[in-house]
Amino acid sequence: MQIANYIPEVITAFKCDADASSTQPYGSGHINDSFLVKNLDRNEPDYLLQRINTSIFTNVEALTENMLRVTEHLKSKVIEGSGDPLKEVMTLIPAKDNKHYYRDSGGNYWRMLYFLKDTRSYDMVLTEKQAYEGGKAFGKFQSMLADFPSAELYEVIPDFHNIEFRLSQLKEAIAKNLADRLGTVTEELDLVKAHANAMMYFQQPEQVYGLPKRVTHNDTKFNNVLLDSNDEAQCVIDLETVMEGYVAYDFGDAIRTIINRAAEDEADLLKIQPNLPLFSAYTKGYLENAANFLTDKEIESLVKGVLLFPYMQGVRFLTDHLNGDTYYKIKFENHNLQRAKAQFQLFRKLNEISIELEQIIQKQINSLKTSQEHG
Repeated sequence: MQIANYIPEVITAFKCDADASSTQPYGSGHINDSFLVKNLDRNEPDYLLQRINTSIFTNVEALTENMLRVTEHLKSKVIEGSGDPLKEVMTLIPAKDNKHYYRDSGGNYWRMLYFLKDTRSYDMVLTEKQAYEGGKAFGKFQSMLADFPSAELYEVIPDFHNIEFRLSQLKEAIAKNLADRLGTVTEELDLVKAHANAMMYFQQPEQVYGLPKRVTHNDTKFNNVLLDSNDEAQCVIDLETVMEGYVAYDFGDAIRTIINRAAEDEADLLKIQPNLPLFSAYTKGYLENAANFLTDKEIESLVKGVLLFPYMQGVRFLTDHLNGDTYYKIKFENHNLQRAKAQFQLFRKLNEISIELEQIIQKQINSLKTSQEHG
């Protein structure tokens, strides 16, 4: 039976006034199936209904517990700041059994949230203002959760940002060579090997000694920020991957998705160039909200995250290419190899200007300190 056919059953399981006949697919996500459902009361918020992808998120109860605890903490912070928690934080709708998820008769797991009206998201950052607002959103998100006991969160995807684990997966793919493609990726494997030790920074106890772990979003694409009608940041969404991690993970992943002047799978590597104005704008917005809790060592680690994420994404694409394209959806033959080449080229470019990136961050820190001293 098609997924949409379960929706009437699912809607009746939640504590809501949803109009099942209004249901329509929503969004461009690649993980979950999302549907917009109208509220029978036009004066009340509509709903976002999502089928949870349990092939990726295997422990729905743990995932939901993480989301509930984090959103409750965020709401308390928003209220302290005289904000509107229903607009600025995702709200999970309970099912009639008081769980915040429901398992339908076909074995599918679902959750329901309030839909935030008059908001928009973008798949690509096109302006410095957008980059700045994205930085503000994720900086505020981390700041409000800085006092949350991150170790109490479940690890919903083990080793998600563990480059040592990702390299071990690549090593296994090389050994098996399932798609008989090993002979065509010598250049890529040489790059991976040459930088592997440097990329292990976050897995080396002597390097991260004194570097705190905090609550991190772990999927800081720009389209996970909702902007209001004035293109100003309103709410961070998609909290499934919220876990304990290093702040540089979120910073690095965000920069990977905004700094590239070309597409993630660009075939012409000459088009892959860093957009430093967007980097500066994101960094400015991020530090305006995050500098108040970041330690000096965390600030020093940010560029290490910027370098890690295109490298690690390249490793993941290359692994899937060697395995025969079993994880990522592809649009043409050797698509994952093209993606890997593009990510490795972005890594090369960022590695070349890493000192300049550090200088931009320090400049923003100094500017904030000067403003505070004269404020």
